[in-house]
Amino acid sequence: MVIGIGTVRLRLHGNRSLKGKRRVIASLCSRVRGRFNVAIAEVADNDSWQVATLGVACVANDAKHADEALAKALAYVESGREDVEVLSIESEIVAGF
Repeated sequence: MVIGIGTVRLRLHGNRSLKGKRRVIASLCSRVRGRFNVAIAEVADNDSWQVATLGVACVANDAKHADEALAKALAYVESGREDVEVLSIESEIVAGF
């Protein structure tokens, strides 16, 4: 079993409340989940209304498949909405369970 783990830190331009942040993040997470069959959730910066950190994870039989799935999901987030700026992206493949 191989696990792909990714972290994306985002800046939400023009956002003025936690309610607005939740709307943007929920929409983005729903689209990523549906399109790439990965787990995604906000994992940090929960009380900040202009910054969000998302965690993305996938499980696969081999490292190549996990890396491809994770890379596609992270690229989609990076190329997403105009009002969302990607500050950083990190990914890691964990193998050997």
